[in-house]
Amino acid sequence: MSDRRWYDKDPILKEALELLRLSSDELKGEAAEFIINMQDQVAGEVINDMYEMLTKYQGKGNRWYDNDPVVMKAVELWRVAPKKLQRKIALKLLLAIEEGDSQIIKLTEE
Repeated sequence: MSDRRWYDKDPILKEALELLRLSSDELKGEAAEFIINMQDQVAGEVINDMYEMLTKYQGKGNRWYDNDPVVMKAVELWRVAPKKLQRKIALKLLLAIEEGDSQIIKLTEE
């Protein structure tokens, strides 16, 4: 039962999402922008399916990110991204959160 969420099987993803959940709204917003900037690395048809799901659940879901449309979009993009990209995003977010970096967006340039 502990592996019921898409990120539960990977401890890095799980920790990154937990820390993001506990972060300030400002940091969540910056993290969301960072993740959304990575969307060009996710297949177009997957993004279309994701947008349909967003429309269905936005503001109605039980997850901590369902009430913020930008964070919800970012987390769903993260979810459908290839596993390697999921880990890359998680590692960069963990590093930025650990260092108290409020400029996560700059990580997209690395």
